[in-house]
Amino acid sequence: MEYGNWRLPAAEDILRDTPICLHLLVNTKLLMKKIGFLSFGHWADHPSYKTRTASDTLLQSIDLAVAAEEIGLDGAYFRVHHFAHQLASPFPLLAAIGAKTSKIEIGTGVIDMRYENPMYMVEDAGAADLISRGRLQLGISRGSPEQVIEGWRYFGYQPGEGKDDADMGRRKALEFLDKLKGEGFAIPNPRPMFPNPPGLLRLEPHSDGLRERIWWGAASNATAVWAAENGMNLQSSTLKFDESGKPFHIQQAEQIRLYKEAWKKAGHQREPRVSVSRSIFALVTEQDRYYFGRQGKEADTFGYIEADQRAVFGRGYAAEPRQLIKELAQDEAIQEADTLLLTIPNTLGVDYNIHVLSAILEHVAPALGWR
Repeated sequence: MEYGNWRLPAAEDILRDTPICLHLLVNTKLLMKKIGFLSFGHWADHPSYKTRTASDTLLQSIDLAVAAEEIGLDGAYFRVHHFAHQLASPFPLLAAIGAKTSKIEIGTGVIDMRYENPMYMVEDAGAADLISRGRLQLGISRGSPEQVIEGWRYFGYQPGEGKDDADMGRRKALEFLDKLKGEGFAIPNPRPMFPNPPGLLRLEPHSDGLRERIWWGAASNATAVWAAENGMNLQSSTLKFDESGKPFHIQQAEQIRLYKEAWKKAGHQREPRVSVSRSIFALVTEQDRYYFGRQGKEADTFGYIEADQRAVFGRGYAAEPRQLIKELAQDEAIQEADTLLLTIPNTLGVDYNIHVLSAILEHVAPALGWR
């Protein structure tokens, strides 16, 4: 039975597992969610890896997105890292997936704007979005520490005088957002090779609506508020800057609430979207228990992702479905989000990752009201 936007448990479920169902009945924040996967796109010449080369990773990423759509998953998202044996140039991959799928959302989590040319990125993003018929969900951000020192300098970029790399990343993000609007800004040549439309010219191809499908990956409360003020959806990953010493999921939930308040205050006319990332594994086979059985008791950890910035890293979840449901029901940040991105072990291949995702859809999501 359904009530509003969420599903009430069947009577037999209540009799079988009263504590869980009572929690679902009283907690009206457990709403249906979009569920996607997030792949870091690793490869290495290791005997146990299914992805030994960059070609393996790229081609398997396409196959994984196709298979994920077939089982009813809502999103296929990919991390972007430079100077590493991981996915780095997202737009050819996103366009290829867009051409071979028809429903699944296709996105990034996240593109490091310090490395980007916003103008060229508008063209690439527009083309990929048109190929996918408007299914791109692009996560962008200032970026995290990378494989090399100030790697963006090798790409020909440097912060302006008196600015740092974070300022540069945010400046480029705002330029990207501005040009996505599709408004003319360039003075046309009076003797062009091809006829021009009247007025100033914009970048082409333009994809209408893509501007509203840009997400900002925020590691702090302040940048989450900044994202809301600038009309971007919010991506919050498995780590954030430690701003209170509280457990990760509580800090993340507070960040999301601040974002939503700032969005409302800014007066935007559409509803924002919020995603959180989690490592979640339902142990339903012996192979699952072999791979992830020792991860079920993980706790939050505190450390330094940057020399002067303390961060909190969220725990992973790995347990039998019944226990997993109880633990996930207590995660405040998941409750606040409308989209959940499941980080996957891409090196284990397409078949096993589809098993991992199917187990969540079948054994976990319905009991939590996500489906």
